[in-house]
Amino acid sequence: MNPSAHRRPLRALARPEIGGVVQGAAALLWLPQAALLAWAVQALANGTDGGGLAAVLWPALGILLFGWLRAACEAWGTRRTFGRARARLSALRAQAAEALAGASPLDRGRVPSGLAASALAEQAEALVPYLVRYQPARWRATVVPLAILAAVASQTWVAALVLLFAAPLIPLFMAIVGWRAKAASEAQMVQMGGMNAFLLDRLRGLATLRALGAVDATAARLADSAQSLRERTMAVLRIAFLSSAVLELFSALGVAMVAVYVGFHLLGTLGFGTWNGPLSLGQGLFVLLLAPAFFEPLRELSAVWHDRAAGEAALEALEGLRREALPLPGAHAPDLHLVSRQPSNAAPSVAVHDLHFAWPGESRRVFEGRELRVAAGEHIALAGASGAGKTALLSLLAGLVPAQQGEILIGGVPMNDRTAAALRARIGWMGQRPHVFAGPVAANVALGRALDAGSVEAAMRFAQLEHVAQAHPGAALGEGGLGLSGGEAVRLALARIAVHPQAHLLLVDEPTAHLDTETARRVADALLELARGRTMIVATHDPALAARLDRVVQLGADAAEKAA
Repeated sequence: MNPSAHRRPLRALARPEIGGVVQGAAALLWLPQAALLAWAVQALANGTDGGGLAAVLWPALGILLFGWLRAACEAWGTRRTFGRARARLSALRAQAAEALAGASPLDRGRVPSGLAASALAEQAEALVPYLVRYQPARWRATVVPLAILAAVASQTWVAALVLLFAAPLIPLFMAIVGWRAKAASEAQMVQMGGMNAFLLDRLRGLATLRALGAVDATAARLADSAQSLRERTMAVLRIAFLSSAVLELFSALGVAMVAVYVGFHLLGTLGFGTWNGPLSLGQGLFVLLLAPAFFEPLRELSAVWHDRAAGEAALEALEGLRREALPLPGAHAPDLHLVSRQPSNAAPSVAVHDLHFAWPGESRRVFEGRELRVAAGEHIALAGASGAGKTALLSLLAGLVPAQQGEILIGGVPMNDRTAAALRARIGWMGQRPHVFAGPVAANVALGRALDAGSVEAAMRFAQLEHVAQAHPGAALGEGGLGLSGGEAVRLALARIAVHPQAHLLLVDEPTAHLDTETARRVADALLELARGRTMIVATHDPALAARLDRVVQLGADAAEKAA
């Protein structure tokens, strides 16, 4: 992945949003409020405007009006910022999910499902505080201190210099702390994703762990992982508290120095630092009221500094899901009309011309100019040593991975990005290890297709699952086939093909591997019956199954087609 890829969305998210600008403007309303308050105190001290209530009535109404306006701006800005943050998070999640959906399921660099789930569900939520709290606080810390500094400088340049020299120390030390906070947050999220992936993997293999007596060892390892995550989380919190302590120290020193100067100036001890004569009580109070407000935006920024570290780490995690991956052909451009001209009930022919393919990241090519022709309705076996490319060829024919070069024709229609989705709708796929989803058996057979109960039951009878207690249509299965044996999972895959009447090209990968002789014979019988009137290509090491097919195609470095 390009190392600068995550910086582009970071820059886009760093742009000030109108809600944050309004919140910053609300903070600036303290300037007229402080001026009115200082004016009222000066009037009371001088006894002008009649003294008493008359001296403070209009300033009090002005302070009340600006306070209401400030609260309204804060409320509107916060609501808008939160709404935009949720919308941005939803858009980033949709982009990441689309990237995952558009990647080939056979991509060897695919992000583990546990890590992807953690990034999308848990880690992504850290973007909301980043956008809602950190971004407006950063905008206020950029604008408000400059405005306050200008207002203080209009009264006394000494107090302005004190604030000016105190301010850079805060972001300097916060940046030093922030680098460490970002690294700690990234380590915490990596640990969290790794623990989720570990937990999901062990839950899928819980039956195996119980059979091997490894449950206690797995629980101990999970406890160690949880303890490590706890320690990393506490490290993040320690750094967050450290950044707050740094800010409080320097802001307290800055306010104290301004207060000392104003106090001694009003007492007449320090007679310099102003533009036109000594400061009045109102002017001194105005400066004192603005000094804490000068550091307030920086204090808010410090309070949400860990939100920045967590938000950027979460954004990088989402960007990791959008990395360049092995694409799934036709994932975003299905064209059903290009295939509709073919007879829907006809077994298609298959033609492969000048096919070149290599797995990403591997220098060795699986195919160099492969040629293959399969007549409509023909049943062939792909044979060859492990690594010869049997699974790769089936994956290319199924449109699950893209070819680097060459042409694949299914029923005369070329397999490409425009046609792959429609062609897959007419292909029955049975992999080496059929995946079983958590849920009812009927849903695992239908795979999202709108099928009536009778069709599902008929397909299960065809696959000889009607006498399997844990495989009746309403039974619930665990993730990964928990509750089914290997042979029963293969028969469930057969039921999936049987219930798919539009599948006139069957691509089957090692259907009898790891099965006993009797189960393998039954699976082979069911496959041959299912393949009547259809084209079928089977990758197998089983000579008994290969002998029952029309011919055998030998794959290998120098192999050529051989008729069985």
